[in-house]
Amino acid sequence: MTRPVLLDCDPGIDDMVAILTAVASPEVELVGVTTVGGNVGIDITTRNALDVLALAGRADIPVARGADRPYLRSTGDRTASVHGDRGLGGITLPTSAVGPVDATALELIVETVRSCAEPVTLVATGPLTNVAHLFAVHPEVASRLARLVVMGGSIGAGNRTPAAEFNIWADPEAAYRVLTEPGLPRPVPTTLVGLDVTYRTTYGPDDLRRLRSAGSVAAFCADALEYYLAGYRRDHGMDAVPLHDPLAMAEAIRPGLVTAEPAYIEVDTTTGPSRGNTLVDLRGQPTAEVAVDVDVPSALEFITCRLASLTIR
Repeated sequence: MTRPVLLDCDPGIDDMVAILTAVASPEVELVGVTTVGGNVGIDITTRNALDVLALAGRADIPVARGADRPYLRSTGDRTASVHGDRGLGGITLPTSAVGPVDATALELIVETVRSCAEPVTLVATGPLTNVAHLFAVHPEVASRLARLVVMGGSIGAGNRTPAAEFNIWADPEAAYRVLTEPGLPRPVPTTLVGLDVTYRTTYGPDDLRRLRSAGSVAAFCADALEYYLAGYRRDHGMDAVPLHDPLAMAEAIRPGLVTAEPAYIEVDTTTGPSRGNTLVDLRGQPTAEVAVDVDVPSALEFITCRLASLTIR
């Protein structure tokens, strides 16, 4: 029996790879995609999600437009230039013939969780605005989730600021609601897949060459990731591109690729230089599990093989 998975995302190059990894995995059924403003604005993230699903021949999977602004307080320009103006690194995908469903992201999540025969795993690879709305408005529905896997945060470092990872920095109040003070009837098993493990799970130039020759859909991913790689070379001096969102999705599909430890997570919602920091206390009363290690060869092989199995339809 396949496990139902919902993806809340802000495509984004690595979100694209996460979507395609889910579509290509027989262990799970991707039952819906919800979008949030993050890497680029909400109109573009929604269009990108639709087009990526159409690329893989899965335009039947519902896409719902979500929050276009943070949960409580604007952080200014949230756009990450490493993804390009349109979010997918300059590649052009065929335009999907379908549009988003009439339901909002929150409505689609609630409807899907309530209607699925099996508990749903929710994977969040963008700012946590939609998930925070779920926790605040429908805590009884959130409590029915099988698992929540979040790409975000870190133990003591950041990529948007020295203190904060982008997804958490983009909406710290939402992250606080989800990771620090959920207040749900039943705690949801939550795994935070942060920079400590995603920066170790990388494609270098040789990996991208292999990906480009692995199939038609994989070649699209390789082209977009080349753009991403150029940004990491320019901004971080890295000759490799981290697979942030695909690793979170891979862990949701194949639990155990990352090693996680229970921890208390305090999200900094102040307006100072540490805004968006995830203060992780491995000795405190746990609010989630935090990834501290990753089986890099297995994770990379898993993602590459899944992408290679897809063809343009």
